[in-house]
Amino acid sequence: MSTIIIKGNEFQMLVIRDSFQRRAVQFKNNIITTLRKIGLTEDDVDIELEPVAIKRALASASWYFNGHYLHYSYQKARFIDNLYIVSRVIELSVDALLQGKITTDDFVREFAEDKDIAQQRIDARELLGVPSNSTDMTLIDKNYKELAKKYHPDTSQGDTEKFKAINRAHKMLKRELE
Repeated sequence: MSTIIIKGNEFQMLVIRDSFQRRAVQFKNNIITTLRKIGLTEDDVDIELEPVAIKRALASASWYFNGHYLHYSYQKARFIDNLYIVSRVIELSVDALLQGKITTDDFVREFAEDKDIAQQRIDARELLGVPSNSTDMTLIDKNYKELAKKYHPDTSQGDTEKFKAINRAHKMLKRELE
């Protein structure tokens, strides 16, 4: 095993030779379990698994903490290796937070997302057909259910990509408003 240093954290790089999809699920679950230590739930965390974990692809995790949208991604190798690195960096940072080695503000700054989340929320509302400033979760849920039913892949109008986009939009707004 080789040692790797990322974001000031030094750890052993795991050599993964088989069971790539199963291990990807394990790493995802590890991230969720780690973030539970600081009071998050599975609904607060978003980790998309790559259908083919052995191919070269970005791995990322996003979550909400103390009113902030946080994110960490890594892309240098195969998806499975990248997801392992994301998992370890988050684990080491959460441990440092819990041990008092870093403050909550340091933790937030470390993972603060630079993307324009406000615009993404406006786009999500537009996709779900609600006003751009709507905070009515009942209306958002109603529109989400209608659109999800309409674009579900098992229906005649089914569109997998549109269905996924609708789900992501709903999840984003649900996290913001609940």
